[in-house]
Amino acid sequence: MSHPSPDLPADLEWVRAAPDDAEGPGPWIEIAFGPGDTVHLRETGTPEQVVTTTRAKWEAFVLGVQAGEFDHFVEDCSGEDRSVEDRPVENSSGEDRSVEDR
Repeated sequence: MSHPSPDLPADLEWVRAAPDDAEGPGPWIEIAFGPGDTVHLRETGTPEQVVTTTRAKWEAFVLGVQAGEFDHFVEDCSGEDRSVEDRPVENSSGEDRSVEDR
């Protein structure tokens, strides 16, 4: 049995990044927003291993994922062009902006 890190707040609300209809234990990534600007990430298979970052860094990462900046880490089976140049990215204010604007 694993135990959470004593450095983490005990009342974190972990949200699983899985489709609503997903069954089984995963493995899935879970995220919890902590006090201040902390953001915690863990994998369901090893919940005692937690990565902590800031909200600003988390939001920059999410924008990068949305912009396709990490697509090269995933094998492309579709044969589609996965270029991110000039693709619009919606920021937290709801405005579209190109990758170059970031």
